[in-house]
Amino acid sequence: MTGGEIGPWRFSGSWPRNQVTGVRLSRGIEASRTAEAPPDWATTLPEFRPCEPTELPDGFTAGYQFTVPLIDMPAYLDYLLHRLRAGGGTVEQRRLASLADVGPTPVIVNCAGLGARDLAVDSELRPIRGQHVVVANPGLTEFFSEDTGTSPDLLCFYPHGETVVLGGTAIEDEGDLAPDETAAARILARCAEVEPRLSHARVLEHRIGARPTRSTVRVEAERQEGVLVVHNYGHGGAGVTLSWGCAREVSELLASK
Repeated sequence: MTGGEIGPWRFSGSWPRNQVTGVRLSRGIEASRTAEAPPDWATTLPEFRPCEPTELPDGFTAGYQFTVPLIDMPAYLDYLLHRLRAGGGTVEQRRLASLADVGPTPVIVNCAGLGARDLAVDSELRPIRGQHVVVANPGLTEFFSEDTGTSPDLLCFYPHGETVVLGGTAIEDEGDLAPDETAAARILARCAEVEPRLSHARVLEHRIGARPTRSTVRVEAERQEGVLVVHNYGHGGAGVTLSWGCAREVSELLASK
C-alpha cells in the first residue's frame, strides 16, 4: 500500500517512528462496502483478524485488521540517498534524449520510470496520476484503507507522527503533475466521512505523481551497440513493494553478463 509495505514481521504494542528510515510497523484496517472475503495476502499478515461490525465506519459491511510496515516516503527516500552516497555513489541531474546520451559506459541500468517511454521506445508504458493531501495529524495512530476496486477515487489515510497522508486518486492515462483543488477537496471529504477528526485538519501540502504503469514490470537485459542495458521500470503503484526484489534481480542480471 502507498505509505506502507507488507512483510513477515511480528508486532505487539506501539512502536515509535524510525527517524532514520521513515519506516515503522503500524496497525490499521482495510474495509469494504460490500461483504467480501479478505484477499489471500491479507490473511498472512501479522495480527490479522476480521473486524467486528462495531469497528467499521458507517456504510462498510466488511473489514479486517492487520499490521504492516508504514513508510514516510520523504524520509525513506532521504535514507536511500544517504545509503547510495555512503556506498560511493553520486547523483547527477541531466536531460537525456536517448540512452546513448549517457556517454561512454559499459553498463546502463534504466530506472527512468515514465521517461522510459522515450529512452527505451516503449509505447506500452502509460501514466496513472495519483494525488495525496498531507494534513496536520489531529491524533490518529492507525491507518485506514478502503478496498475501492477499480475506482479512480481512493480512500485511505496513513498517520506519520505529526502528519497524515490522505488519499487519493488513480486516474488512467493522466500525467499532469499540477495540484487539482477539486480532487483534493473530494479526498478530504471522503477521509473526513470515515474519520471526523480530519474534518478541520490543517492542509500542509499536496503530493502529485504519475505512476509508470505497463501490463508487466520490465526487468530484463539487452545489448545496445556494445553497452549492456538492464531495464527496471513499469512498477505502477507498487514501486516500494517490488523495489528490493527487482533490485536483486537487476544485480543478478549484471552478474550473469
